[in-house]
Amino acid sequence: MSTDFSSIKSLCLLRLSAIGDVCHAVAMVQAIQRQYPDIAITWVIGKVEYQLLKHLEGVEFVIFDKSQGWRSYGKLKRDLQGQRFDVLLHMQVALRATIASLMISARTRIGFDKARAKEGQWLVTNKTVEPLATPHVLEGFMGFAKAIGVQDLTPRWHIPVPEADTQFAGQLIKVDDKVLVICPAASKAERNWLPERYAQVADHAVAKGYRVIICGGPSELEVSLAKAIINCATQTLENQVGQTSLTQLLAVLKNATLVIAPDTGPAHMAVTQGTKVIGLYAHSNPGRTGPYTSLNRVVSVYDEVITEQKTAPIKWGTRAKGGDLMARISVARVIEQIDAVE
Repeated sequence: MSTDFSSIKSLCLLRLSAIGDVCHAVAMVQAIQRQYPDIAITWVIGKVEYQLLKHLEGVEFVIFDKSQGWRSYGKLKRDLQGQRFDVLLHMQVALRATIASLMISARTRIGFDKARAKEGQWLVTNKTVEPLATPHVLEGFMGFAKAIGVQDLTPRWHIPVPEADTQFAGQLIKVDDKVLVICPAASKAERNWLPERYAQVADHAVAKGYRVIICGGPSELEVSLAKAIINCATQTLENQVGQTSLTQLLAVLKNATLVIAPDTGPAHMAVTQGTKVIGLYAHSNPGRTGPYTSLNRVVSVYDEVITEQKTAPIKWGTRAKGGDLMARISVARVIEQIDAVE
């Protein structure tokens, strides 16, 4: 492909999961669209993630349903049959993504640099993004836009939601309401903070004039955690866990004054809506995976934990291990961040 990137007519983006990561990818897609508004963009995406982004403007989605096992690859091949793209942005380091990319016909296939191109990704690409020593995931994704000549890499988001979902959120949270939304559950239980500590923070917020709404999905883990928090609290908390679709939750997060969450998708959803986030981190480096516009509000014990577990030099993005690491986060540090918002 020539260095005249304006000649690109079609582009395929491969990023299947997860919610936080596809939120980062939206900023990258929309940076491309600002500079190259005529490029036809196809996004191969996971089934759940599609539910959040399906109203995105100027993007055709092809759903990859990993629950179908090996049949999902055949379906992807059929869905893309006859299409040949100028560029593939291979933005997921996972074996299933490496295999899925073989179903995508593209002249230029851009993947991560050598240090990040794991799970065989380097075998199915012919161009790489620039290496970055200590990138946030979002900055790493923006490297793909830069690789095709995009100059303005400032992250901006516009994720449309149906009017009915906007109205739902508007009825739940009025314009002048002071609302703290707690999304307490991560995908892995070990990344969740203790329910009694969430409750203490919620009680403090109510005393400061906040309504506190607990949000999350319908899984047993999320439902039980929300109930435990409410049972531990002395103030009245509102429970919306399992009651919202992803686009309804996005609208709720937009209307919130403040969000508290561990390393989980809703923290990044809130970022896309311009809402302040207090992130709670122990297992992963918030410099890499924290809420991008609220990194100054993160309450993290990651640095102290990882230096206990690993000897220098510590590779960027190394995860800490342990089932009780989140217990190192004190209530006082989180309350300090709440009080600093005002």
